[in-house]
Amino acid sequence: MEAKLSDVAILDIPVIKDPRGSLSVIEDGVLPFSVERVFYLFDVPYESYRGGHAHHELQQFMVAINGSFDVLLDDGAQKRQITLNRPDKGLLIPPGIWREMLNFSSGSVCLVLASLPFSEDDYIRDYDEFLKLKNVH
Repeated sequence: MEAKLSDVAILDIPVIKDPRGSLSVIEDGVLPFSVERVFYLFDVPYESYRGGHAHHELQQFMVAINGSFDVLLDDGAQKRQITLNRPDKGLLIPPGIWREMLNFSSGSVCLVLASLPFSEDDYIRDYDEFLKLKNVH
């Protein structure tokens, strides 16, 4: 649970462009972890939010494939909000960072690449528990 907001990073996704359009590829070497799970969020109403948790071990790479949304990040000491709105940039979130996604634009799609398969035991869903694990009083 030692992660800090300074460990969060925006990474460029390689883009191949030609007259027919652009193609982005996420393969070995782009992410600092092997992808074990892929999921995506879509049809999220603007006034809704997603997330509201942290992870003990899991790393995530989040991409706005279409549209935009904001990601509120919290390491227990500081908070930061990042807008994702480009399919060639992704947000790397290490374990131990609380995240909430909000302000989804119409038609937005959030792609998430995860370092581990789903495990409920890896989730920290209670913010007070998160702060205790971060040793924040």
